[in-house]
Amino acid sequence: MSKILITGATGNIGFELIGFLSQLESPKNIVAGVRDIDRAKAKFHKYSGLEYTHFDFTNPETVVNALNGIEKVFLLRPPNIANVDKYFKPFLTKIKEKKVNKIVFLSVQGVEKSKVIPHHKIEQLIINNKLDYVFIRPSYFMQNLTTTLLADIQNNREIILPSGNAKFNWVDIKNIAEAAAILLNQFDHYKNQIFEITGLENKSFETVTSIINSVITHPIKYRNVSPFHFYRIKKQQGLPRGMIIVMLLLHYLPRFQKEPKISSSYKKLTGKNPTDLKTFIEREKVLLDK
Repeated sequence: MSKILITGATGNIGFELIGFLSQLESPKNIVAGVRDIDRAKAKFHKYSGLEYTHFDFTNPETVVNALNGIEKVFLLRPPNIANVDKYFKPFLTKIKEKKVNKIVFLSVQGVEKSKVIPHHKIEQLIINNKLDYVFIRPSYFMQNLTTTLLADIQNNREIILPSGNAKFNWVDIKNIAEAAAILLNQFDHYKNQIFEITGLENKSFETVTSIINSVITHPIKYRNVSPFHFYRIKKQQGLPRGMIIVMLLLHYLPRFQKEPKISSSYKKLTGKNPTDLKTFIEREKVLLDK
């Protein structure tokens, strides 16, 4: 029976992924790699067959123990960890030592053109270690509106970013997780391939703000700022430096890049169209309208 370790299990993608994996009929043991097992058990209370293991990238002992008996790994980079050499390089070395040779890595669309972002180096480490892989390269998460950007929306009724009029491709995390579940479940069929998982809409934050305001009752605005101003604001808000840098790279670099490609990978894997922005905003309007 296949034993799959899900890193970042209690995060947005990890949670949805475990839900989709649990619905698949093929026999498997799902192991949730988490920092707090009691909290995770409460979150996954309806999944009676789920296993748990203590997993923390900053604690090497938990990493080694979590890999025992594992056949496949779903790997993602926690937002607060940007030092690839310190955390991911030893992790991938341990994976190779333990002969865990099936990795589905959640990367990012355009990673091949942005060598400065951590995902690029992680992909190269996986390849250089001669591990079998599937790279999932999703576009911009719709859920950034309800997580990373939510505090500014709820507290200040604004989205503040250095994104100018750049267009982003918007994808629902649920769509990413569903695709990831299929790729993990049929790993041997898809191994050593790359899948871009995108939505069907390329839209700027100005346009997305207008769509949000067409759904909610308490309007918001989009405020474009310079990268330096953005850094100062987020530093004052108490965000870690590494996370601010990643946010800057994610939201500023698209101003100098071509409009994102729209991929058909999700439909090919699932037979369905991805979620559209209006549907997502209507689904999450309670959060956005606080």
